[in-house]
Amino acid sequence: MAMEACSDLQVDINGEETIFLNKKIICKYSGTLRKLLRTSTSSSNGNIKVIFNDFPGGAESFELVSRFCYSNGQFTVVPSNVVLFHCAAKFMEVPEVLEQTAKCMQEIRYWTWSEVLLGLQQCQELETSSDTDSLAAKLMNVLVEKLCLAIELSVSSAASACSPSPDSSLFRFSCDSKSIESFKNGSSRIPWWFDEVLVLRPGLVATFLKLMIARKHDNLTISRFLFYYQKVKFCSASCNEKIEILETTIDTLYVLDQSCVPYKNLFGVLRLARGLNISKSVMNKLELMIGHQLDQATLDSLLVPSPLKSSHLYHVNLVIRFAKAFLNEANRGSQLKKVARLIDQYIAEVAPDPCLKPSKFLSLLTLIPDTARESHEDIYRAVDMYLEAHAGLTNGEKLKLIRTLSYEKLSAESRAHISRNTKLQAIETPDVQHHHKQLILQVEKVEISRDNENLKEHIERIQWRIMELERACLKMQNQMEVIKKISKSTSRGSNRSLPKLCS
Repeated sequence: MAMEACSDLQVDINGEETIFLNKKIICKYSGTLRKLLRTSTSSSNGNIKVIFNDFPGGAESFELVSRFCYSNGQFTVVPSNVVLFHCAAKFMEVPEVLEQTAKCMQEIRYWTWSEVLLGLQQCQELETSSDTDSLAAKLMNVLVEKLCLAIELSVSSAASACSPSPDSSLFRFSCDSKSIESFKNGSSRIPWWFDEVLVLRPGLVATFLKLMIARKHDNLTISRFLFYYQKVKFCSASCNEKIEILETTIDTLYVLDQSCVPYKNLFGVLRLARGLNISKSVMNKLELMIGHQLDQATLDSLLVPSPLKSSHLYHVNLVIRFAKAFLNEANRGSQLKKVARLIDQYIAEVAPDPCLKPSKFLSLLTLIPDTARESHEDIYRAVDMYLEAHAGLTNGEKLKLIRTLSYEKLSAESRAHISRNTKLQAIETPDVQHHHKQLILQVEKVEISRDNENLKEHIERIQWRIMELERACLKMQNQMEVIKKISKSTSRGSNRSLPKLCS
């Protein structure tokens, strides 16, 4: 940079570039350099070197301020350079430049869309500070204001608003109404501004969308933009950028009308998020959104592989959280029965997993209210498959699983199957008085003709009642054990005998 023949000052800008300047000229305007050079000593050749490691905007913005100084304050501040000019002048303490940047920002509402967007790009390239945040906030407000106003005008008078020139910003804004209509109708066509806003990073995108939501902009359009932004930006992003993109997407989707958030897309976000270190609070929001729309899910979407550290095949805890989020919503009605059928299908799918713990399987069985199930056929088959894959269960664990079945909700065929089921015919249950007594459920093989179907059903009812008595017996045994332990500890803790109430 050859500003003057006499250059007695070297300025290293963030290691990017070294600029040679005339000390007298630059110090006339810059308070920062005046302070630095006041206490400095010249080198043997008379030159002084100043090193800036954190100069905002780098060499480009420093050169703007330098040119202003060398032009005796005649360098013009315009929308395309005002952000860099302002931040550099603030750092260099050049009040004349700050006056001009403030005047330029006062005219911000008259800037074009492209000028506002460029200003936001420059803000995000600078180090975050109160100055850049303030500028970005002003620019973002104007950007959203321009977009929303133009969309409102285009919706009311699309035909008359379109300009004959395709380069006109008014043409682009007004014709956007057609894009929005096709967008709502499921067309692949997207509003033109989707691609324009892609230049913004997730932080500014989040601010942009918050302002759009505050202005009651169409939630469906915002939802579609978020998925479009995530799809386009995700592949080329770094790991940290991917986390920021997904967290911005999830946080914004969470505050939208959930009817505008496609359920399938949420599962797509879930698949991407599981491989990244997404914050727990954000993941909770994603799970809640999925859970609230669980009636729209399919079995395939629920078969999410378990985390790497888990031994079982599928992420059962995740599905349990989905279901709980769904059940916490009131007035589900027919949707609840649909979810009950889905959960029963899921239970049947995970039942053969040899690593699925009995307690977790029991949690699945009892997850849905029994009133939502018209039949217990599916869960009986699931229990049968689970017992087949887990031959080492204790009698207590088996009984807990069987207790989830309702005799009245089983078909005659299933009841007959239970009577012949070898996995249920011999369950050792401790008796209250004899700790090792074995109660064995046996159903005699009786040839019953078609005329004796009522007798057959009666026998099955008796068999079911015996099983219920076994469960009650086990419960009483456990209660007796607790009472005995309490009695022993009480007798050891006190030698005083209780007074006799009766002689």
